[in-house]
Amino acid sequence: MKKGELNAQGTSLIFKRLGPRKVFLSGERKFMASFDSSKLSYEYDALIRARSEDDVCETLKLANKYKVPVTPRGTGTSLTGSASPVKGGWVIDVSLMKRIAIKKDKAMAIVQPGAVVSEIQKLSEKEGLFYPPDPSSLEYCTIGGNIACNAGGMRCAKYGVTRDFVLALEGFMPNGEKVSWGGEYKKFATGYNIRDLWIGSEGTLGVVTKAVLRLIPKPDLRWTSVAAFSSEKKALQAVRALLGEGLTPSILEYLDEDSIYCAEEIAGVRLFKKVEGKPLLLIEFDGSKSELRDSKRRLKGWAERWAIAFKGARSEGEAENLWEVRRKCSGAMFALGNAKLNEDIVVPLENQIRFSESLKRLKRKWNLPMPTFGHAADGNLHVNIMFHREIREECVRAEGAVQDLMETVVSLGGTISGEHGIGLAKSPFLRIARNNAEIFAMQAIKKALDPNGILNPGKVFEPYHVWEKNPVAIRLPWDKKPILKR
Repeated sequence: MKKGELNAQGTSLIFKRLGPRKVFLSGERKFMASFDSSKLSYEYDALIRARSEDDVCETLKLANKYKVPVTPRGTGTSLTGSASPVKGGWVIDVSLMKRIAIKKDKAMAIVQPGAVVSEIQKLSEKEGLFYPPDPSSLEYCTIGGNIACNAGGMRCAKYGVTRDFVLALEGFMPNGEKVSWGGEYKKFATGYNIRDLWIGSEGTLGVVTKAVLRLIPKPDLRWTSVAAFSSEKKALQAVRALLGEGLTPSILEYLDEDSIYCAEEIAGVRLFKKVEGKPLLLIEFDGSKSELRDSKRRLKGWAERWAIAFKGARSEGEAENLWEVRRKCSGAMFALGNAKLNEDIVVPLENQIRFSESLKRLKRKWNLPMPTFGHAADGNLHVNIMFHREIREECVRAEGAVQDLMETVVSLGGTISGEHGIGLAKSPFLRIARNNAEIFAMQAIKKALDPNGILNPGKVFEPYHVWEKNPVAIRLPWDKKPILKR
């Protein structure tokens, strides 16, 4: 039987077994699941909105039997195309599976994959507990998607990424068999650690239906401050000095001169009256009253040695005003170009200054704006290559610039993604970051666990040039609103 016939037979069966309430063969809802935040849309056969583990099991058993590609998804906030059905087939949407149970005595959250991260945080905090990972889309993104790409966020500076808070996973293998990797306990040394193999595998090895998350005591207080520096080099030197002094900020965000230009000149956000166009560090500490008192004292001493201007928030309202510069710079970048390649590269701390100098060279070479900001404490920086999609020559330059960027990052001992994952967008660069033996090992694991290759095919390993496909013209709830002028 030919592939198309197998797909049609499998689709007919899944529709009969799960019904029109769960399976959509056409319509707006199906179209909206044809792309993720990359906005690269693809034709596919059926959307399955799973409401239970039984729905997931049945979907995967039939897909494996009829060799139908299956793309798992939550709300679709992925920036890399990892939740886009590039090979057609079926999309299995688990966003309706969103139960959350907080177990205070165990300091754990038992969650389904469709649970929204901000809801997990809110329910945890009601019990005096804390779930730290905080991707920028936390009001929309689901824990299943966070697990799939090992999401990070600003608090990684102190607390780490999603993997550091996942104690156990339950779900289904590509053939529909149920598995549990760990349980409601904190120690696990029983066989291979497949749990951590699933985390960050971008839905290519299994479908998560339950996770056990580790929670920690909620910090008593938070304090936010901002420092301006005479140059990008000085700002990055100050990062290493701050960490070298044993200070542990919960957040340490870097904004380069181009990002500050976007915030100040385009969005009209200015934090210092007498200092303009200078790179910033946004710094947050959390902890007890005595811990914050000590952190404030030491940070002010650091700022006197390194910064040209410094400001500490005296209230939550003032703290929100400081964060405005970080929130507005992304939208303001669209005044520099109507399209961007957002690359979440990682560079070791000792090479951040060399990277900053290399980035200036890339800007001159490719004649494109590349405002950069990100998580300075772990070297995970977001380089935004801005261009005009309708100008073919700029598209060609953007393609060359992203290739050059990735090669530069790896040459400095870094890697091509810190929190977004590979998906489609970074698939052409995997072989820059990983050698043949490493890729062969990954593909061998994929083949062993998914011999029919049905789960999220076309991602990670197959080079795909996203800049050659036009995105759909649609605004998603989590999109940063473009700011074109003050």
